[in-house]
Amino acid sequence: MNAERLSEVRQYAIQAIKEETESTLKLIDQLDDNFDRAVELMFRCNGKVIVTGVGKSGHIGAKIAATLSSTGTPAFFVNPLDAYHGDLGVIGKEDVVLALSNSGQTDELLRFIPIVLHMNIPIIGISANPASLLAKYSTIHIKVRVEKEACPLNLAPTSSTTAALVMGDALAIALMRVRNFKPQDFAHFHPGGELGKRLLTTASDVMRTDDLPIISQNTHLGKAIISVSKGKLGLGVSLEDGKIVGLITDGDIRRAMEKWQARFFDHIVSDIMTKEPKTVLPDTKITEIQCIMQQHKIHTVLVCDQQKRLLGIVDHYSCML
Repeated sequence: MNAERLSEVRQYAIQAIKEETESTLKLIDQLDDNFDRAVELMFRCNGKVIVTGVGKSGHIGAKIAATLSSTGTPAFFVNPLDAYHGDLGVIGKEDVVLALSNSGQTDELLRFIPIVLHMNIPIIGISANPASLLAKYSTIHIKVRVEKEACPLNLAPTSSTTAALVMGDALAIALMRVRNFKPQDFAHFHPGGELGKRLLTTASDVMRTDDLPIISQNTHLGKAIISVSKGKLGLGVSLEDGKIVGLITDGDIRRAMEKWQARFFDHIVSDIMTKEPKTVLPDTKITEIQCIMQQHKIHTVLVCDQQKRLLGIVDHYSCML
């Protein structure tokens, strides 16, 4: 493929991205009270949100169900075709059905709707046609309409499926805010992921406990330099009766050398130490420690018990899980 042809291909991609982005932004104007009512219905649901759809809408529905489940709203995807072969057993009377169909006239989906209605289960329909049968039989209908597909033939579901996916994400995010869903809640649903690991890991899991750089507050700074260097953490901790009374860092030492120059060696640790260093308890989450480090522009925190007895040290690198 020559350079000119490659340039054309890239333009096709740019055009597709632009068209899908524009279609998505136009969803904002389609939001109305029905969206609010749908969020309220899903929030008040005592059962599950059963997401359903056929074909491309089914693929989008499966992703929406996964997003809802991972953000605090119990949800399952059920293919309408499978509902006739035993999958109806997962649907309960306290559930809510979220049905997707771009046309709102998908035959396989419409044959599933009467079963749901017979069970007196509310239906949230998502389609491009407010006059469709899906809209007619839905308790709440959310309009998701695009002017044209990104497909040059205006046939392949592209902009329409992207728009449906975005609307599903909008529902999930709105529910997260209504539920006051927190990072700790997200970790509960993602315990095996990297984010979940960081959100669940505590100071006691990563803190250094061996060969801690302990320095008396009466130590002359010349000797303190050696202790800080050996500790390989860029700091030294002063204790009194096992309790933390101060902290010096290699930065403190450099600033003291610049200030006192030849008189530097006449001073002791207590002259430059921070008397109230940042400390955390062993059960403090790593994410909270990272916030403390960023807020105070520090690279380490001391781990102690309620009596301020030193238990360990957590540095910036320990938090990089």
